Amino acid sequence: MSIPAELLRPFRPRAARWVASVLFVLSVLALPALLLVMAVNRLEMPWTDVVGFTVTAAALAWLCFRQAAVRAVPDDTGITVRNFIRVRRLDWAQVVSVRFGPNSPWAQLDLSDGTTLAVMAVQSADGDHGRREAGRLAALVQLHEPGQPG
Repeated sequence: MSIPAELLRPFRPRAARWVASVLFVLSVLALPALLLVMAVNRLEMPWTDVVGFTVTAAALAWLCFRQAAVRAVPDDTGITVRNFIRVRRLDWAQVVSVRFGPNSPWAQLDLSDGTTLAVMAVQSADGDHGRREAGRLAALVQLHEPGQPG
């Protein structure tokens, strides 16, 4: 089955990715700036505080990086969903339907084994864009339903 390239674009959140990217840059720049200002002003800081600031900045940067990396990548045979922590690969036959309602923070895939999988790449925080992306995801699922012409 040949699927239009437009439907196979990766799904990525807009608002969450933008916020995470800005916070990542700020966290990476804030620690060196703080240490530089303190050094210029000859303010001494105990090494434990320096380590604490460094660990906190590194943790914040890692969390922001993980949020910015959220995506779902469809192809002809299935979809790879990269959420905040876990990556899961699904064949299209495993995906029964897509749910995305006004009270859902992100799209949910109903799977053939009776479970669901959140797709954090399609978020209600993105408004109309999120609804369009949920529709595109539902169209991909529908194209791969058994009995569809291929």
